[in-house]
Amino acid sequence: MKRFAKILGKLVLAVLIIFIVTGIFIYARGIPSYTAEIPEFKVTVTPESVERGQKLVSMLCAGCHMNSATGKLTGTRMLDAPSEFGEIYSQNITQDKTYGIGDWTDAELVYLLRTGIKRDGNYSPPYMAKLPGLADSDMNAIVSFLRSDNHMVNPDPMPDRPTKPSMLTKLLCHVAWKPFPYPTKPVELPNEKDSIAMGKYLANNLDCFSCHSADFKTNDFQVPENSAGYFAGGNKPLNKKGEIMMTPNLTPDKETGIGNWSKEKFIKALKTGVLDEEVPLRYPMTPYTQLTDKEAGAIYAFLMTLEPVRHNVPRSGLTLK
Repeated sequence: MKRFAKILGKLVLAVLIIFIVTGIFIYARGIPSYTAEIPEFKVTVTPESVERGQKLVSMLCAGCHMNSATGKLTGTRMLDAPSEFGEIYSQNITQDKTYGIGDWTDAELVYLLRTGIKRDGNYSPPYMAKLPGLADSDMNAIVSFLRSDNHMVNPDPMPDRPTKPSMLTKLLCHVAWKPFPYPTKPVELPNEKDSIAMGKYLANNLDCFSCHSADFKTNDFQVPENSAGYFAGGNKPLNKKGEIMMTPNLTPDKETGIGNWSKEKFIKALKTGVLDEEVPLRYPMTPYTQLTDKEAGAIYAFLMTLEPVRHNVPRSGLTLK
């Protein structure tokens, strides 16, 4: 019996040492890096692509990269990022060649947005949105806008502030969060006449599912519908005061979701943030004023096709009725 206890003690000690050594290694190494295999991608800039790009950047990028002090996409501290991930700063994505993306190629930008791998091989964890399912034409539009003469992206020499990832972030980047594969075939936009398909495309690629699913840690950006609690809410983003703002259930459950909402009510909430006789939407949810009624209606049409999930989420902000 004593011999067994002695052997067991040695095994436990060995496992403990392995855990400690692994932890030290992950802590010291930080976020892993990868080989950047940049494919060819040349952007075609047109007035239409710049206009479309401004719309997409305003909804997808500006929320994190806009700095109120400069009025440009020079980056700022992401106070709404869960503190468990560390102290997170978005980066300067103006056209400055020293501190921004002025000397990045079109292909390098697209590769980062698709995979999460920067041109130097460094990996950007999921607090930077990845766009593996965004259509090639929309990717072209985003880069077109970043190359434009719009004030938001004009060169600004504001240095980046380095992010301080937590041990949890470092660990997840080694065991769970990995770069996405670059698409091997063209990514097409859905047929605009198919409102449900277009609504799904928008709801997934405008990152709506990311907040309105169960948890950032269990989101699946390659196959969003595989995310835990897909659109059933309960995630815990923060406002700029660090307060938890739990996300509501957007499945068509009539009691705890939006099953009793009309399309008109949904469009008004999504585009203006205001509902009659109800508490307005509050940050981190912001009105998607850039969407047309047709696009907002398509998102509603898609959400109505989801399986209703009974999930009552207590939340300050919007009262679901």
